[in-house]
Amino acid sequence: MPDTQNKSCTAFSGHRMMAKGALADVAVALKRAGDATDSLLVFDDATGRIIDLDLRGSETEVVQRVRQMSQAPEISGEAQDQKGRGRPKLGVVAREVTLLPRQWEWLAAQPGGASAALRRLVDDARKATQPHQQKRLSQEAAYRFMHAMAGDLPGYEDATRALFADDLKALEGRIATWPDDIRAYALQLACAPVDATNGPSET
Repeated sequence: MPDTQNKSCTAFSGHRMMAKGALADVAVALKRAGDATDSLLVFDDATGRIIDLDLRGSETEVVQRVRQMSQAPEISGEAQDQKGRGRPKLGVVAREVTLLPRQWEWLAAQPGGASAALRRLVDDARKATQPHQQKRLSQEAAYRFMHAMAGDLPGYEDATRALFADDLKALEGRIATWPDDIRAYALQLACAPVDATNGPSET
């Protein structure tokens, strides 16, 4: 079950950063700030996506709603049947895989059988593509934030081109005149490694 209440996030009111830290703590800080949270947006530090917070009611009610965001969705009957197969103590989940006969023959001949061979192939592929995927996900996170908060700021188009060209020096130059908090967070997202729970940096 994802621990949403401890998800790292950053809150902005206009161009000013209001709070940063675990989602539950940020929600309480914003609740206490009251009317100071004009034009409020909260961003997931791992993905750059906007997080919707309901700040109505008491602080206890606000935190309770954040905790409810962590609850796992209801599992369908089909998913429950699949969960019953495999090796649950190792976190192995049974899913359907469709291959050609010659591919099944090759897998069956590998050490440990087809399942072990498939797991090794997937792990090897993840390791080979991990650096590129990390960079892409960081760029996408920064772009989401920039699109939401800086689309009307000078140099925005050039900044996005520099971002996806992986030209950090050019990016820094294009956003040099942006508000300090906006500039700092955009660079944080563009340069930060991807969180293990949200991308391919998981080991």
